[in-house]
Amino acid sequence: MDELLRPASVIRKAKDNSDGFLQELTLRERSNGAETRSKPQNKTPSTPEDALEILKHEPDYDSLVSALTFLSRHESDGSSFPSIKLPSPLSAQLVHALVSEIVPNYWALLIEDAHQPKNSGLRLLLYCLSSITGINAILVRLRALIQEAKSEATAKAKRPDISLNLGILLELLCRVLQGDGWLLEAWRIATSGQDGPARTRPRLQEMVATFGGGRVVSLAAEAEGIARASDSSKNVGDIWPADSAQYTEWLGRNVVKLVLSDLGPDETKFGSDLFAKALRLGHSEGLIKQLLTELVLKSGADPRRFGILLGNLPQTEQRKVLYSVLKLCSNEHLDKLGRCESEDSKPRISAVAGALGGILGSGENGRRHLVEWLSGSSGAGLGEGVGIRRAVTAVIAQNKDDLVMVLEKSLAQYGDQLYIKHSPMLQQEAHAQVLLLAAGYVHRKSPIKLVLLLRSSIWLNAISNRLGAPHQRARFLGMVVGEALSSLVDKGDKRLNFKMEETDEDEGRWYKGLVEVSDEPGPLEPLFSTRVDTPQRKRESQRKPVQRPAPQPPQTGFIIEELSDEEAPEDDDIVPYAKPDSDAEDSDDDATLVTRNKPKAPVYIRDLIKYLRDTDSYDHQKLALATAPTLIRRKAGYGTEVSEHAEELASLLVGLSDRFEMDNFDELRIQGMIALIIAKPEKMGQWFAKTFFDGDYSISQRASILVVLGLSGRELAGFETSDYAAAAAFPSKTLPERVERLYLNNSSTTQPSSTLKPLPPNALDNIATSLTSSFLAPMAATAADAATGPDAILLHPHLLALYLKTLALLVHAAGPSTLALPQMTAELWRLLLGTPVRAQAVGDLAVTRAVLVGFVALLDVNEGRMREVCEELGREVVEAQEWVADVFGGLRGGDEGGEEEGVNVLAAGVLVRLREGVERWRGVLVGELIGFG
Repeated sequence: MDELLRPASVIRKAKDNSDGFLQELTLRERSNGAETRSKPQNKTPSTPEDALEILKHEPDYDSLVSALTFLSRHESDGSSFPSIKLPSPLSAQLVHALVSEIVPNYWALLIEDAHQPKNSGLRLLLYCLSSITGINAILVRLRALIQEAKSEATAKAKRPDISLNLGILLELLCRVLQGDGWLLEAWRIATSGQDGPARTRPRLQEMVATFGGGRVVSLAAEAEGIARASDSSKNVGDIWPADSAQYTEWLGRNVVKLVLSDLGPDETKFGSDLFAKALRLGHSEGLIKQLLTELVLKSGADPRRFGILLGNLPQTEQRKVLYSVLKLCSNEHLDKLGRCESEDSKPRISAVAGALGGILGSGENGRRHLVEWLSGSSGAGLGEGVGIRRAVTAVIAQNKDDLVMVLEKSLAQYGDQLYIKHSPMLQQEAHAQVLLLAAGYVHRKSPIKLVLLLRSSIWLNAISNRLGAPHQRARFLGMVVGEALSSLVDKGDKRLNFKMEETDEDEGRWYKGLVEVSDEPGPLEPLFSTRVDTPQRKRESQRKPVQRPAPQPPQTGFIIEELSDEEAPEDDDIVPYAKPDSDAEDSDDDATLVTRNKPKAPVYIRDLIKYLRDTDSYDHQKLALATAPTLIRRKAGYGTEVSEHAEELASLLVGLSDRFEMDNFDELRIQGMIALIIAKPEKMGQWFAKTFFDGDYSISQRASILVVLGLSGRELAGFETSDYAAAAAFPSKTLPERVERLYLNNSSTTQPSSTLKPLPPNALDNIATSLTSSFLAPMAATAADAATGPDAILLHPHLLALYLKTLALLVHAAGPSTLALPQMTAELWRLLLGTPVRAQAVGDLAVTRAVLVGFVALLDVNEGRMREVCEELGREVVEAQEWVADVFGGLRGGDEGGEEEGVNVLAAGVLVRLREGVERWRGVLVGELIGFG
């Protein structure tokens, strides 16, 4: 019994220190005359088991660092112990101890120690957890805390430590996953050693399931929501793994690193598995664009790497990725080329064909997908330009069998009656282009094959079905395809010629010219630059309107007699047209100039774009400009037409020139741009601001952009209401006219409901003058010797003056309640006092007036927070007062009612308001200037 009871004693041993206050207490045990310590303190481990014991028994910081150093470096020392990153029972216990015990208790100390250049505790900890075992341990701990937080919420009990621990684990997850080569290193560790495929394959499958399955994103997002809902949410930073877009981008960078490492096919297969999983995270288009840019569309890149990555995917995923690549190439590089009629577009199309050829290589699956894309019922790039169809056809043309297959399938589909009757016309146009391109390649490679095909019943039935189609557009496609293919195989009088005006116009000649197009896969350098010139727009700007001669009737030998009403035969099948009303254009002396087929106003955004691009047609340009403000506002909240084509519309309106000297051309163009900003303010406001600085436009076009920004900003703020807003309202949102009269007073009934007035050329200046007049009115009323406010001047200021006025109006339109007012005030105030602006203001009254208008807007909108302005911008306020005083003293205002007098009065008003603020908050300003603000 005595052997089981061993005496223990506490021995106090004083350490050698200068104070004598710090003493070490050591608990010792006596056993057979020997003394041993009960807890390992400040001990260096020699085995992983020793390290585990140290981690379990609340070590001090030095012991923790020693254990982490051992676990992270023992493998490089040549020891026989397995790495902590390899999955094993012992490594699982070590990682669990680190995540559950060490991280919650020592995180603050580890963060403080992170600034050390090397061997810091945080770096050692991140190294030990940078494995699939470490990530799983963090995710398991997150799930446990999330469940505990949910149960506590159900029980209406709050534990702040749960949210705190969630925040710590989320920050740890961000730090562990940081880096583009994380998955590459994890793959190397999982496949290192002597383990065979039977043990390596499950590790890799676990990594694919963990990182590609969305488990990280879902748990991180749920944990972040709980952590931010607590009182300690201010300690939670940017948790990027909780954002699926950022996480997918990180995964894409890691896949690129895997593919570029050149370690072997197994590594590429691992990257392909991750890529296939990541496609299901909801950002497939962005992920494909990222990999395409890094692996193909970059100088020195090898497209075959992307092809190897694509070849390891399942067939369905291959088709999906390949079709997305075609769409990206079309949208980013080819759609802006228009119809690709000029030779400048040929290198870019050849580059896209070269990229596709490099990706697909000699694989049959990829070519089969391209054949299906060209001839399938889904449409060969429905809604996209012809450039992508030219590029894909150039790739297919490298294999004769695939090319003939595309031609045969396209021809059979082209003449099918159900297809003609029910398929969208946009789809039929795309397939007609593919048919013409493929026929041209087949004619050059194997003419006899095309001759035999056009002598078959398939071709004859196709032409007859097309000519008998109920839709005029379907018949037009039938005629142009028939004439184009017949021109390749038939000679002389045997050529098919319908002698229709439509087939001889520009569009018909363009369609028939597709059989002569020949592209070859070329170098990828034209795709490395993001800027795409539009040769079609340059060509259109050089065109001049040409008066077409009156069409002459063909000499057929027949005599046409005009029958009177009494002599006309009665035929029940013929319904006569109603007689046209009298037309003002009928009075023209030249009857050939009378236009009967007037274009109709566009009802879709795509039609509006088509009209704006037709710079040779006065009617199209006039209709487009007159319809654009109302149509854009009407379509803004219905569907995605405006959002999808907003930038294209804006670029067309900004670059549009008045070739026909239309009335109110500038006003209508500006109203169209204003409608775009009103429709999509967040997107188009940034676009116009960026275009003002980066766009390749003239001074007048940049000035129009500033006018648009200023006027649209005031309309968005509610200062002005455009008549186009009422005109753009749908009828379903208005009362019937008779019922509406019951709710309107007598004065309103005498006025029209909507009166569209053109903008004056000095609209922005008038608004600025109105703003300054309202600013000076109270002071003019109270001052005994005050002069009247400045008159409205028809000024033509420099672009800088217009720019400053626009900024002033936007700040004023934002109003005193905007959250960003302090920042906006500081930036505009410093801009107005900047050296470049004040240098331009010397001797230029227009710029001086613009600077003063800027101060008017700032003082007016900050009227209720002048104390904060003096606290934040003390030196700037004093500097502004001195500058305005110099302006006021330097201007004599001798020209009564002139420009100089107006600037002088405006400077006086600004100076009075500044002095009022300085006198009232003098104490704040003095404290700021001497450093005690």
